[in-house]
Amino acid sequence: MTAPEEHGGSGLEAGSLYPFPVIAEVRGIAAPACFSKLTDAMAALLRTLAVLPLSPDQHGYFAELFGPSEAHAVGQRLATQGEVRALAFLDLTPTLVRLYPAGPGVAR
Repeated sequence: MTAPEEHGGSGLEAGSLYPFPVIAEVRGIAAPACFSKLTDAMAALLRTLAVLPLSPDQHGYFAELFGPSEAHAVGQRLATQGEVRALAFLDLTPTLVRLYPAGPGVAR
């Protein structure tokens, strides 16, 4: 997963209640990457997941979970629950996919 070079700015975007930088991670596949915009992190997760050998149902699930129209809902979940996580199954191996706040004092 590739993060943009610049991490500045508020990260606040239209439709999102979550104005802080976030970290996107597909554990064991892509190192955690910090994004100043939630929509950039969601798009990076989708690009990473798109090249994995997931079932069509899993690809559809992640497209719905992290699609551009879901930025507001994902932002609310980050603000209220502190992370958004799901499992991708590569064959029978569960792989953690998550978004969580970037910053000091955040459990990883």
